[in-house]
Amino acid sequence: MDSLWALEIVAVSMGLIFIILLISENIWCWAFGILSSLAFVFLMYYSRLYSESILYVFYVIIGVYGWQKWSQEGENKIVIHRVSWRVIATVLILGAVLSYLAGYYFNNYTNAQRPFADATSSVFSILASYMEAHKWLSSWVFWIVINGFSIWLYFDRSLNFSSFLMVIYLLLSIFGFIQWRQRYIYQSQVSQ
Repeated sequence: MDSLWALEIVAVSMGLIFIILLISENIWCWAFGILSSLAFVFLMYYSRLYSESILYVFYVIIGVYGWQKWSQEGENKIVIHRVSWRVIATVLILGAVLSYLAGYYFNNYTNAQRPFADATSSVFSILASYMEAHKWLSSWVFWIVINGFSIWLYFDRSLNFSSFLMVIYLLLSIFGFIQWRQRYIYQSQVSQ
């Protein structure tokens, strides 16, 4: 149990550094996100939150992808932007369908704890990560909801430090949304 506790501390610490750097649009956020995610892969697996474990494998991959996207220069440089409500509605519908399918699978074919809640958190986190890598302003709104939900999910599995991390993530997600929104407004005014 002590090794899981130590692993959780490492995962949480790296995760905090990740989100702080993400808010400031520092490309090094992706390196800390990758390290945090690797630790969380094992932590979630041993906690029998299998969808979450798979999610953190995805986070490692999206970390590499995000790092690559954010390192682009010139015309290909990613800037904070908004997407249409139609796109957001499509993401919500896709997320709901995939959450149900993943939850159904884990409920019927594994010994997963909270399979539908776990799947919903994981699926929408994957979608929000993609949005984040592309600097969609709305990604922060998704993270606010996901992090709020994850507080309960992790606490339910006695992952107290991880649950506390989600409280911090929730607060930082609100702050991140405000910061990115201000930068988006500023970028829009400068480009006019």
